Amino acid sequence: MDLATLVGLLGAFGIIFVAMVMGGSVLLFVNAPSLLIVVVGTIFAVLIKFPMGHFLGALKIAMKAFINKAEDPVKLIEEGVQLANIARKEGVLGLEGQDIQNEFLKRGIQLCVDGHEPEFVRSMLGKDINLTIERHERGQAIFKSMGDTAPAMGMIGTLIGLVQMLSAMDDPKSIGPAMAVALLTTLYGAVIATAFALPIADKLALRSKEERLNKALILETISSIQEGLNPRVMEELLKTYLPESKREAVGEQDAA
Repeated sequence: MDLATLVGLLGAFGIIFVAMVMGGSVLLFVNAPSLLIVVVGTIFAVLIKFPMGHFLGALKIAMKAFINKAEDPVKLIEEGVQLANIARKEGVLGLEGQDIQNEFLKRGIQLCVDGHEPEFVRSMLGKDINLTIERHERGQAIFKSMGDTAPAMGMIGTLIGLVQMLSAMDDPKSIGPAMAVALLTTLYGAVIATAFALPIADKLALRSKEERLNKALILETISSIQEGLNPRVMEELLKTYLPESKREAVGEQDAA
């Protein structure tokens, strides 16, 4: 579980809720027509831009913002070096049956064991990386679209409310409440975009970068094993995927 996403989301909506309570009754900020225009209207408008399957798939992709399954690249390097040592002593066939947790690494090792050429293995794994990133970018695009559409739908709701208010100008007592209702749609749109849709899109972009880095590191590991690269040389090569602050951790854990 990514606590930063959960705490940030609950904190953002919590602060907004507290501000509403301190200013008066929360019921003042509840208006069914405004919610319909902004929430339901945003969903339908986004559906116009994307196929139904992509839209529903984005909900599954959004879980990556809350559940962080990205592996530590330091551990991936250590596992890769161990596999390289086995391959150096026993040959590539010695990697068959090894307990490998990462599915992408496991698939790459299996391709090696099956005797496929390095060019074919690199092509297969590279295509897997590209398609995965494409799916992630699709999910990001949908949430970014929500972030762009929600404020616009809020403005539409405000304009509708203003028209209704101006049509009742003969009753001065109704102007204030009608104006408040008109502004609520703008509030709903801003909250959905700023406190939910756009932050989720940015977190998904971060998760996508992390997964791309890990898979690129694994691809380099597989290629190095097939080339018969010395495990120590391979380790130094893989360290280039890490920031300077983490490179020493690989050597320290190996020594331990």
